[in-house]
Amino acid sequence: MNLEKKIATRASYGEALAVLGEKDNRIVVLDADLSEATKTNIFAKKFPKRFFDMGISEQDMMSTAAGLASAGQVPYVSSFAVFAAGRAYDQIRNSICYPKQNVKICATHAGITVGEDGATHQMLEDLGLMRGLPNMTVMCTSDDIETRWAVEEISKIDGPVYLRLCRFATPMIYEEGQSFEIGKGIQIGEGTDGTVIATGVCVSEAIKAQEELKKEGINIRVIDMHTIKPIDKELIIKCAKETKKIITIEDHSIIGGLGSAVCEVLSTDYPTKVIRMGIKDTFGKSGKAEELLAYFGLTARNIIEKVKE
Repeated sequence: MNLEKKIATRASYGEALAVLGEKDNRIVVLDADLSEATKTNIFAKKFPKRFFDMGISEQDMMSTAAGLASAGQVPYVSSFAVFAAGRAYDQIRNSICYPKQNVKICATHAGITVGEDGATHQMLEDLGLMRGLPNMTVMCTSDDIETRWAVEEISKIDGPVYLRLCRFATPMIYEEGQSFEIGKGIQIGEGTDGTVIATGVCVSEAIKAQEELKKEGINIRVIDMHTIKPIDKELIIKCAKETKKIITIEDHSIIGGLGSAVCEVLSTDYPTKVIRMGIKDTFGKSGKAEELLAYFGLTARNIIEKVKE
């Protein structure tokens, strides 16, 4: 673990995609005039005949990807999350998920950590939108190593995938060779004083809180829930039974995202009090990513306060 070294998961995505393109010639990439920002330009330079810049035409891009998938290609489709999940929702629902087309939607610049682009570009509802769709696998990775794994692993799933990526550079949590599995959360630590279930950029904040609390004799465990759907029910119930207290944290609305998914599991199988940390039914604001995380209460310090409460 190296919390000092930071890499944006969108950059990890771009590099991993180019590597995957060498291994599998079925991989094609579509982008909506944002390839420099989404980092699909790395793939474009390497495989220009398998890259399609669709222009500012996200809805058409999703339908085109569905067509390519029906012809045996494996399309990776990229844009900012606010456009990919929001503007093109109807096409994702009816052209990709309904016929279960093999399309990988890799949406970058998600959450408030987009920063200065402001509320119109800070997509805080995408996990809720995507996990509500039948046939859709939903993922949100936390660091470079995990993202590289996810980019390749989702190519092995026959069906739609939504992979949420961020603009914000996040710390290196994992080492090369780390074992991951879609649908299985990763437990960090064996603490029994509480469990913090985090996803995406918030995982490193949870780990920082874990380390600070340990100095005070409070031992919590952190769960990196990289797969939001299908979610790891067994691990959630296990943590509820062993630690009694559950906190969820996400760079997303507390409505419909990770916190909601965890509550759905526990309300049915093991009723437990859950504190949901996230964006509380509001839009974002313009500002630096670090300032916005503090403003909306998504830092290690905020987690420590919730644990002590």
